[in-house]
Amino acid sequence: MKPLLACLIPLAAWSQVTPEAIRRSPNQEWLTYHGDYSAQRHSSLSQITPANAKSLVAQWVFHIEGAKKLEATPIVHDGLMYISNTNEMYALDARSGRQVWRYRASGAKGTRVNRGSAILGNRVYFATADCHLIALDRSTGNLIFDVEYASFAGGYTTSIAPLAIRNGILVGVAGGGSGQRGFVASLHPETGKENWRFWTVPAKGEPGSDTWGGFPAEMGGAPTWTTGSFDPELNLIYWPTGNPWPDFYGGRRPGDNLYSDCVVALDADTGKLKWHFQFTPHDVWDWDANENPCCWTLPFRGKPRKLLVQANRNGFYYILDRVTGEFLHAKPFVKKLDWTNGLDDRGRPKVNPDKIPTPAGTKVCPSVRGASNWMSPAYNPTTGLFYVVTLEQCDIIVASAKEPAPSTGFRGTGNEGIPTEPGKFYMRALDVLTGDIRWEYPMPGPGVMWAGAVSTAGGVIFSGDDDGNLVALDAKTGRDLWHFSTGHSLFASPATYMIDGKQYVTIAAESDIFTFALFDPR
Repeated sequence: MKPLLACLIPLAAWSQVTPEAIRRSPNQEWLTYHGDYSAQRHSSLSQITPANAKSLVAQWVFHIEGAKKLEATPIVHDGLMYISNTNEMYALDARSGRQVWRYRASGAKGTRVNRGSAILGNRVYFATADCHLIALDRSTGNLIFDVEYASFAGGYTTSIAPLAIRNGILVGVAGGGSGQRGFVASLHPETGKENWRFWTVPAKGEPGSDTWGGFPAEMGGAPTWTTGSFDPELNLIYWPTGNPWPDFYGGRRPGDNLYSDCVVALDADTGKLKWHFQFTPHDVWDWDANENPCCWTLPFRGKPRKLLVQANRNGFYYILDRVTGEFLHAKPFVKKLDWTNGLDDRGRPKVNPDKIPTPAGTKVCPSVRGASNWMSPAYNPTTGLFYVVTLEQCDIIVASAKEPAPSTGFRGTGNEGIPTEPGKFYMRALDVLTGDIRWEYPMPGPGVMWAGAVSTAGGVIFSGDDDGNLVALDAKTGRDLWHFSTGHSLFASPATYMIDGKQYVTIAAESDIFTFALFDPR
């Protein structure tokens, strides 16, 4: 393996990835699932523009045998692309798509999707479906450590893309839909030893435990299955949490059910909770807050503020102060929204009692899939626009008072679509300070995609559409510049990088990685 690497990439290029380098990303490289710590997903690359995007052509396609629903955004560093699938990772030559190495966790249990990896120092990290953090030598794929951080036998699984910071690899868990207790953990980058763990459902007697009405903490849910963001200056981690369990019936868990459907701000060194904000108290619609919490500093109402924004699954676009967690502003970004009569001055929803699920079924807007979901939004500081893939859809939600039993598949009953009202996806550009919709790009298709977006300094937004196309849109106007049919449904977010002066755009599509660049007649 080493001779192949030496041919592909100069040995001098094997530099260590530092937290400072991650803070500067994305530039020529893409070093986290979100591109950087802020989760803005805005690249400084500008070679591809609205004027030349029509000249994009495929450079290479890499097929992953056995893959069915790739959801990962790759890491790109020193000419290598790291792409993860269920329980495995590949290193590819990012110029040609040629495989350099492959690692397969042969003893892993479960087959949950995987959303990506992390890189720090000379190691790459990914999590298996059964909650093992795997550390590999990034140049050879050799195993450095394999650490279990949650019990598969106890019902835990994960799809997380880890986040690497100075002294920890941050991981989370799924399993909240079957009655497990969520948490965020920091594992040491060198050993995998746990630094700290924050439980998203407080134990009896802890702050917030009184919001569960005596419901057992170990069954509360609030999973942590998407990647958070990080402010190195404040040393705060912002992690989104999922819905309480059972999903659709709240009679056994009266109260707000903290810290479900929240963003929690945690001290990066200790895991101590600094503040929280709950988007949907006492959720009975399965509206996880697992959408990306995005950070930037902008003038807001006359003074510079450190802001955190989220386009939430419940249909509202929120702006918070990320130092204190103070609610600043919210506005609906979907038109089909009827579960609340608005928010109060603290951001708490005024729930419409007619939209609480019943055994007979209740029509609710947005749908269980949400106005948005885990697919990544993007922000362009030049346009001042926040780009969100949005679903306009309603559902019939049915609730059941059955006694909850973990790991049985019981979720308080469930939801069904309305055949006469199929869902429709849009790419919407929101004014970052108001949430006003500045433009939208309607997506034809069957209503199945969950692709995210990436913004570039060249003025182009890349995303997937509902017909399986990678699309390029004008960041200012939403004008359709170019598209390429992958022949697959898209469930991943694109990334962009540059090697040898050429800008590439890449996206995972079901079983293949597609990579593009401008046509070069040479």
